[in-house]
Amino acid sequence: MTRDPAFDPPVALASLSGQSDAEWAATAAEYAGVAFLGGIAIDEPTRAAARELVERDRTEFLPADPVAFVDDQFGQTADLPIRPGVNVRTTTLSPLAEVAEVCRDHDAILEINAHCRQDEICGAGSGEALLTDTERLCEQVSAASERGPEVSVKVRAEVPGVDLPAVAERVAEAGATYIHLDAMDSEAVVGDVAAATDLSIIANNEVRGRDSVFEYLSHGAAAVSVGRPSDDRRVLSRVREAATDWFERDAQPTTNYGSTETPIDGMTPTDSTRTTGGGE
Repeated sequence: MTRDPAFDPPVALASLSGQSDAEWAATAAEYAGVAFLGGIAIDEPTRAAARELVERDRTEFLPADPVAFVDDQFGQTADLPIRPGVNVRTTTLSPLAEVAEVCRDHDAILEINAHCRQDEICGAGSGEALLTDTERLCEQVSAASERGPEVSVKVRAEVPGVDLPAVAERVAEAGATYIHLDAMDSEAVVGDVAAATDLSIIANNEVRGRDSVFEYLSHGAAAVSVGRPSDDRRVLSRVREAATDWFERDAQPTTNYGSTETPIDGMTPTDSTRTTGGGE
């Protein structure tokens, strides 16, 4: 299953809390089509949770005015050869609508965070907690998309009781354009979501080179994203080359992903050791 690329090049930089700002995007702009800034808490419950995270030595963006911060960061990306986006955490709709309008004005993607699994964020009712409350998640998608920007929803696989293909169908109906899917150790879930919806899937988790890129795209992803190694030009170069090559081929490749073929780019065909979770 091959879909049209989500953007050009079909690589995104996944947000890393407290790190992914305009300067971060600039360092990797030549390798990706989209840079998701953030994640950033934009209402008081999620900001209170973020302050608790800082108290236990996690990095977080906590500007005095989150909406103005997002606007300023987008302004700093205006001359970069990359489209900006922002990953946001919220429990309320009013600040989400404000950020959505900023995204619309900068032709940026608004990404709703239904992915963060930190206890403080989930306890506030944001992040991964939204995956088990599809009604509230869809309310956020609708509130954002009604303001005009394209909307992405960042999700993760392997959450007990969550049917991701069903969630994907619901958020598509609510107005989402993209689903940014952290596959965890369940790469095939990308194919399940692709079969259920026409959303553009951005596949995430240990994307490091040709083998992982081809695996995700073969399942129906329209792009891949790089999380923690987004400051490693060697990884970014391999990923961009592989993703571009995939979509330029006349036919799907027949790579045997579990084989012991000759290494590609100095790596074994399984070019990464899977871990649990990527990005923000």
